[in-house]
Amino acid sequence: MYIDSIYRVDTRVSWYRLQTSDDSCRYQILSLGASYAQVTLMWTYPLALEIARTLLSSIDPSGRSRNEDLFMSLLSWKLHGTGTSIAPGEVVSTDERLSWPRTIGVGLQHIAALFGATFLVPILTGLPPTTTLFFSGLGTILFLIITQNKVPSYLGSSFAFLAPIAASVKSDSMAVALGGVVATGVLLAIVGLVARAVGTGWINWLLPPVVTGTIVMVIGLNLAGAAKGGLASGPVLGTITLLAIAFFAAFSRGFIGRISIFLGLLVGYLIAFLMGDVNTDGIKAAKWIAAPTFTTPEFKMSAIILFLPVVLVLIAENVGHVKAVSSMTGKDLDDQMGNALFADGLATTIAGAGGGSGTTTYAENIGVMAATRVYSTAAYWIAGLGAMVLSISPKFGAVLSAIPGGVLGGVQVALFGMIGLLGAKIWIEAKVNFADSTNLLIAAAAVIIGIADISWTSGDFTFNGIINATLVAVIGYRVFHTISKARGTNAA
Repeated sequence: MYIDSIYRVDTRVSWYRLQTSDDSCRYQILSLGASYAQVTLMWTYPLALEIARTLLSSIDPSGRSRNEDLFMSLLSWKLHGTGTSIAPGEVVSTDERLSWPRTIGVGLQHIAALFGATFLVPILTGLPPTTTLFFSGLGTILFLIITQNKVPSYLGSSFAFLAPIAASVKSDSMAVALGGVVATGVLLAIVGLVARAVGTGWINWLLPPVVTGTIVMVIGLNLAGAAKGGLASGPVLGTITLLAIAFFAAFSRGFIGRISIFLGLLVGYLIAFLMGDVNTDGIKAAKWIAAPTFTTPEFKMSAIILFLPVVLVLIAENVGHVKAVSSMTGKDLDDQMGNALFADGLATTIAGAGGGSGTTTYAENIGVMAATRVYSTAAYWIAGLGAMVLSISPKFGAVLSAIPGGVLGGVQVALFGMIGLLGAKIWIEAKVNFADSTNLLIAAAAVIIGIADISWTSGDFTFNGIINATLVAVIGYRVFHTISKARGTNAA
């Protein structure tokens, strides 16, 4: 069966065609310009339909196109003042920019902020760093386009993928792990479509702070064993790295403090090099310029299940990020919540399909905005494009891949513990009431199940500690909270 629908979007030059083929399950959206040049996107059914719907939404009731200057408007920003300075009490809004040299400078700061976290995920999981960086930059550009340049955000590697990727690689292969990343992205994109249609109230109902805080804590602390193994591979270098991270964190509460893990890693790496513990053979052999390495995913349901908790974490991260940006910029961005979720899901899907890690919006870049008072999305376009340029250097990736295990062990001790305590931070900021026995019991049981990695197997499916802890947190909270509320036994 073959369906070919043609939609006229612009009365002069722009036509769009949605083609679907049931037997191949491939969907194409073709953009035909005046020269009949063709641009093709192939994707899964719901994503293709959403892109088509976005294209068709550019037509107003009278049939006149609102899409004529869409692309140019995305790349147009008002100059803030003279473009050279920001007066006290003022900010550079999302639709403004400073002079281009200054905007590029802010974009480079965003790249520096994302480096520490974005590269740690591929380094710790074995994914190619340059491939991950490429899809990180590409995902950021897609995010900006889909959110109509209204949500200044960078999409970098999500730490929530560390545990399921490691588990999938251990039991199967990296290709199977990438299949889990793709599945996560598709599910998140679907959540975004639902949020666009009905709002996000159901997300707040399903994932209250006591649940999201518990899941985040479990994802971090479940990796304690991996951190122990990493540190044991080089205890001296690991300890030096850990002390360096602590020093930078204590030395500055500003930008340096926010990238303390990355700076500590650099210190550990430098000392390891001076001690002769860095194998430079791969660095010498790597080319200076070449395309990133792409890997095709494989799909295995037993592995995909391991990634389901990640979807919940990404939902919470994206919703929290949009709310934070809305608060900082003073703009109502509730209408972009669904777009943000869909965009991150699409970026994660594309990344997993090509061999990169799943993405999420970055708190580190919020810190850069707070420090610079520049909320311009132009800076994020610079950061995204800059990341893609850096990704074409295998030499750069080889330098990162040569980091000794002991140095990574020191990073893991700090990083995994920090991820775990971010869960507690969610509880504190939301003022979760642990005088309520339901909150206390659900969180306590889930955390222990996750840390101890209490697992069970049924046929080919293994439900590890993170999966079981997530089930206890999400389902257990709803069931027992409903009972306690009906009985009137919940704490005031």
